[in-house]
Amino acid sequence: MGELNMHIAVCDDSIDELSRISLLLEDYRRKRNRPITYEVFQSATELLETLVVRQFDLLLLDILMPGVTGMDAAKELRRWNNEIAIIFLTSSREFAVESYRVSAVDYIIKPVREDELFPTIDKQLIKIAQEEAYLTLKTGNGLIKLPFSKIVYVEVINRIVQFNLIEGEIRETYGYLADYEGALLATSYFYKPHRSYVVNLHQVTELNKNGFFTTVYKIVPVARNSFANAKATYMKYLLSQNERSGKL
Repeated sequence: MGELNMHIAVCDDSIDELSRISLLLEDYRRKRNRPITYEVFQSATELLETLVVRQFDLLLLDILMPGVTGMDAAKELRRWNNEIAIIFLTSSREFAVESYRVSAVDYIIKPVREDELFPTIDKQLIKIAQEEAYLTLKTGNGLIKLPFSKIVYVEVINRIVQFNLIEGEIRETYGYLADYEGALLATSYFYKPHRSYVVNLHQVTELNKNGFFTTVYKIVPVARNSFANAKATYMKYLLSQNERSGKL
């Protein structure tokens, strides 16, 4: 898949804070040996104008700025872009709840420090890598590139491996579940609850005795002797998803 380049936008009205964050990003690039790039902005208006014409993967956004605030900018951005990850920079926790309304992935108390910023960037790089990971399926019509993020669950029926996708689409290929489960289970969010199934925990809405309820309204069964493990795995997944908001 190659190394992923993350492009970061940093917006803060304080030149001192922009300098501090720029130095931290340079340190991150050197210490982690990751190909990140970044641009800095001193006003939310300038940032919004740039976001219309240029793509970023992560936005580090000061909440309290004169004129258009960071929260105002985030609300405006979410009207037309739900993809970019937003991390708020703030000197107060009072905006923590409001940050959820614009789907912010985290917030960092200023002054920004390495021990808070680096793990946050690590998580976003992992997320991008997982979203871009894919399988190559051989079908009667040729080869299909199937992103992990589109898979709800996989089922094998008489050597037909069936990939059930978001929006109800289904792709099939001839073979064994073992041909694909290694790549899927290497991630933190695919799980094998039954010898004939692998499920994407991102696409699960509930787990009960009947199995994993999925976003396509199908139930993925759990083997009788695997329920305790399935429950523990799902709880661990949910905790990992909530970890970034544990400060709220």
